[in-house]
Amino acid sequence: MISALAGNGKVVSGSRACSSVVAEVSVFKQQALIEEEKQKDSADILDVIAEPTQVRELFARANEDYKSHRYYNELASALRIEHLLDNGFLSLSTGETRKIIIMLAWLSDATIILLDEPFEGLDVEAISAFSRFLVSQQQASLVLTANKLADIPKNMQAQLIVMDDLAITWKSEDKLSYDGLRSELSTWFALESDDIDVPSALNAKDKHGDDSNRNDLNSELDSLPHTLIQLKDGFVRFDERTVFEKLNFTLNKNAHWQITGPNGSGKTCLLQMFTGDNSHCYTNDLTMFGIKRGTGESIWDIKKHIGIMSNALHMQYKVNASVEHVIISGFHDSIGLYTRPTLAERMVAEQWLEVLGLKQKKNAPFQSLSFGDQRLVLIARSMVKHPAVLILDEPCNGLDDFNRQKALKLIDILAKAGTSTLLYVNHNPEERIPSIHNTLNMQDYNV
Repeated sequence: MISALAGNGKVVSGSRACSSVVAEVSVFKQQALIEEEKQKDSADILDVIAEPTQVRELFARANEDYKSHRYYNELASALRIEHLLDNGFLSLSTGETRKIIIMLAWLSDATIILLDEPFEGLDVEAISAFSRFLVSQQQASLVLTANKLADIPKNMQAQLIVMDDLAITWKSEDKLSYDGLRSELSTWFALESDDIDVPSALNAKDKHGDDSNRNDLNSELDSLPHTLIQLKDGFVRFDERTVFEKLNFTLNKNAHWQITGPNGSGKTCLLQMFTGDNSHCYTNDLTMFGIKRGTGESIWDIKKHIGIMSNALHMQYKVNASVEHVIISGFHDSIGLYTRPTLAERMVAEQWLEVLGLKQKKNAPFQSLSFGDQRLVLIARSMVKHPAVLILDEPCNGLDDFNRQKALKLIDILAKAGTSTLLYVNHNPEERIPSIHNTLNMQDYNV
């Protein structure tokens, strides 16, 4: 995006126009200037002795009266470059050349300055001073890219644009405060990481706090049959209305499914049959975790293998609890926490908060989180036991575009982990999960 705004590349669709003076601070710009100076050094093949270009010469090219520029002294002091003026540009270190590129951007009197990861290569003192300068300067409108929270200058206010796969995913309607920027981006950057490890389940000893070692998989899952759920010729009827019929469905371990269909097609009815919350589980030929329903089994023999996150659960979760306690409540299938958590449970909760980028909010009231972050916490709550089957019923409902992308990323991470088999209910074709390859369209079984 920065490259396109700078005028680089060919426009293949749409248009690009800017009447303002634009300057760019980027690795591309840095390398281009280095290559330009190297070309001059190569001029000796024409029997011309090239004089190394001094830093002060570069400044003078950008602005003849550069020392009178209103920000020269302030920025030169922040970057500590005054002792470099008589040095040849090509003799500078990578960090020093980055500082010169920054100086050139402001000396050009640009009114729009594009900053592509501007702190890369700078020392700690320069980063701190330059960050303060960015917030206080009034010469130019800034477009700054950030790949981590530390890239956001403290006290900066800005409109936020989030990009993913070369497309704008979301943008804020107005400027956000520094705290607002960090709040919006903390979970995004956390979920963008390439090396996310899903926290392990607790083993039997952990659940009683006797052992802090955790197994990679829940032993309960290991003992279950390969076929977790099997429904033969399934149907749901209320009075004379048939919701769906003739549905044959098999859920095997790690074969995730997306369940789609319009409103009223029976998605929720099907899930409630699986969880035992719909009496049709007894009138159908349904086997859950090797147990045929209606043979005298306890409902808890079924529910203990299932984790669920739904809009209904979110609406019900109105108790006064900390973010940490909400996640731990998933171990007990409770809304709220009514027992003292074990050390092992707290460790797992902290690991999940680390995955979500919400570790600093573990003691905050759950209700103080944004609606989107609440939804992420409830998804983590449904997963802490590593249930054999994880049911996510319309997990993106009520979320704005940005928080929807966060939820989809988290769900994809859970699917890749392979510790639970997912039933993901969503009828929006734009909200597909890359790691979920099977689709059940309930409309195919409507009368």
